[in-house]
Order: sequence, then structure tokens, then C-alpha cells
Amino acid sequence: MKRSASFILAACVSILFILAAVAQRKHDPLTPEEINQLRDAMLEPDQRLKLYVTFVRDRMTKLEQMRTDPKTTDRAHKTHDMLGDFLSVYDELNDNVDMYVGRKEDIRKPLKLVIEADVEFQSKLRALKDAANTDAAESKQYEFLLSNAIDTLDASADDHRTTVTEVEQYVKHKKKTSREAK
Repeated sequence: MKRSASFILAACVSILFILAAVAQRKHDPLTPEEINQLRDAMLEPDQRLKLYVTFVRDRMTKLEQMRTDPKTTDRAHKTHDMLGDFLSVYDELNDNVDMYVGRKEDIRKPLKLVIEADVEFQSKLRALKDAANTDAAESKQYEFLLSNAIDTLDASADDHRTTVTEVEQYVKHKKKTSREAK
């Protein structure tokens, strides 16, 4: 009885170590340099959000360059991976917008930059979808991720526009409150 309990415990511990090792190998779409830049800008919402827009744009540019390069092999797989990186960084951008809104930061200026980028990314993803329709066999490998990216961009663009109004309201209220306090 003790042996079987020890065996089960050892098996459980082994499984936990394996799961931890697999989790550590998770791909981070940000480079160490980008992570350092974001860390340095943690207390500066304007700069941090601009960095995220730059990083997302870089992912989109690399994706477009890869897709137009005739020397690219395994284009469908690379498109899938690069779309995943694009979406991961874009999701982090959204998380940061939410964080700064929650803190009642005045992020009107960088939000306008984010909204402009949303429009740019939406058109580029739609162009990718249109191009994917010409090679259906290839597009099957990244079709779901592309649709997810387009849906995310569409919803986020609407959220960002709403958020600008929200931020303008609480900044206006904050100014009014500070004037009344004087």
C-alpha cells in the first residue's frame, strides 16, 4: 500500500515538473529589448502605448514582407505563427489600455494613435484575407487565426473609440473637480 501511494505521488510530481517545463517553453512574441523598453515606460502611458503600437506595426510589416518574399518556404505555417505573434502583442496593447483606463490616466493622445493604427491593421488583415482566398489550400492553415485577428481588431477598434469618450469625460470631471476645490 505504501509503495503504490509513493509511486502515485512520484508520478504526480513528475507530471507537474513536465508541465512546468512545457509552460516555460512558451513563445514570447516580444524581444528582450522590447520588454526592456516597455518596462522603462511602465509609468508613462503615452510612451508605453506608442511602443505597443510600434511593436504591433512591426509584426504586421514583417508578416507582409514574408508573404511577398518569393524565397519564403512554408508560407502558410509562417503566416500562422506571425499572425499569432501579431495578435499576442495586440492583445497586450489592449490589456495596457484597460489598465490605464482603470487607473483613470489621461491617455487621449496615445488612444488616437491606437485608433489610427486599428484602421491600418484592419485594412491590412482584410487584404491578407482577400489574398488568402486565392490560395484556399494554403489559407486553411491560418484561416481561423486570421478570422480571430480580424474579429479582435474590429471589436477593439470600437472599444477604443468608446474609451476615448470615456477618458474625455473623466478628464473633464477631474478638471472641474480640481477647479471647484480651489
